[in-house]
Amino acid sequence: MRVPSLPGVLTAAEVERTAASLASMQEPDGAVPFTTGQHADAWNHVEAAMALLVGGRVAEAEAAYDWVLRLQRPDGSLPMRVERGEVTDARGEVNISAYLAVGVLHHWQVRGDSSLVERCWPTVARALDWVVAQQADWGGLTWTPTEEGALLAGSSSVYQSLRAGLALLDLVQDSTPGRRERWEAATGRLGHAVRHHRDRFLDKSTYSMDWYYPVLGGAVRGAEAQALLATRWDDFVRPGLGIRCVDTNPWVTGAETAELVMALDAVGAHEDAHRLLADVQHLRAEDGGYWTGWVYGDDVVWPQERTTYTAAAVVLAVDALAARHGTGTGGSGIMRGEGLAPHPPETGLRCGCPDALPISPEA
Repeated sequence: MRVPSLPGVLTAAEVERTAASLASMQEPDGAVPFTTGQHADAWNHVEAAMALLVGGRVAEAEAAYDWVLRLQRPDGSLPMRVERGEVTDARGEVNISAYLAVGVLHHWQVRGDSSLVERCWPTVARALDWVVAQQADWGGLTWTPTEEGALLAGSSSVYQSLRAGLALLDLVQDSTPGRRERWEAATGRLGHAVRHHRDRFLDKSTYSMDWYYPVLGGAVRGAEAQALLATRWDDFVRPGLGIRCVDTNPWVTGAETAELVMALDAVGAHEDAHRLLADVQHLRAEDGGYWTGWVYGDDVVWPQERTTYTAAAVVLAVDALAARHGTGTGGSGIMRGEGLAPHPPETGLRCGCPDALPISPEA
C-alpha cells in the first residue's frame, strides 16, 4: 500500500517513521496509550490505529482494533480509561464508544478488507445502539449516563461516527429491525443540535476543540462552516507555531492544530491548512514522534512527553492534504465526509423547532 507524502511538510519515509514511533508505544495486548506507561481510551486509540494503517503498519492497526473488540461491555459501551490492561475509569462515554465506526470504515477505504469489517461490525453496532440511547430530546448526547449535559466537541465527533456506522450498515447489509431508522433519526436530530443549538451544550468555549469540531465532525459545512472558523481564528491561531489548546494559555498543541488542518481541508481552505500543518512541524522529535505542545514566550516544550494522539493526528492530516497531490491513501477523504452515509434529514425533532428539509450534499 502507498504511504502518503505532502510536499513541504513530510515525505513518505517521514510518515513511516512517525508510524514506527506509534508502533513502538503500542502495548503487547494491542492498546495504544497516550504515551508509554500512561492510560488509553478507545477514541484516541482508534485514531492511532488509523494512523498506523496510513503509515503502512497493517498488523499493528488490526491488533489495535482487536483490543477494542475485547474491551466492549455487554451494554455496548466502552470504558473511559484503561491503564495497562486494567479499567481505571469505568464510565461509558458516547464519543469514546462511537468512534470505532470511523476507524473500521477508514480501514475498509484503505484496505478493502471485508473480513475486518465483518469481525468488527457486531461491536460497532452495539456501540452505536448504546450511543443513540443517550440522546436528549433536544438532540445533544448526554456524554455519560451518570453525568449531566452534552459536550459539543464530542457530540460533533459522534455525528461523523453515526454516518460512518450507517455506511457500514449498508456495506454489511445489516437488516436488524428498526436499527437504520433509529440511527438515521438520531443522526438527524444530532446534526440539527450542532447546527442550531450550540448554546445548549456545556460551555467549553475556552477550548479550541469546541470551535472547530462542528466542522471537523461534518455537521457544519459550506459557507456556515467558513464563517464559524473565522469567528475565533485570531483567538486560537498563532502563525508559525500552530493553534492554542485553550484561549487562556500561551500553549500551542500539535493534535488540535492537525485537527483544525483537517477541518480547513474539509471546507476547501487548503492554503491555510497546508501552512498550519507545516508550522506545527517544530514539534516533531528525532524519532518521528511529536511533542504534545509548546509554551511560547517561555519557548519550551511542555509537557515533556511525545503523545500518540499528536502523532496520529499529524499523520491523518498529511493524508488528508495529500489527496490534492495524488499521494493520499484511499481513506484520505474520511474527514471530508467521503464514503460516509448522506446527511440524514432533520426530522422527528423534539426540541421545539419545526422539522427541516434534508441537508444538501454540499452542506
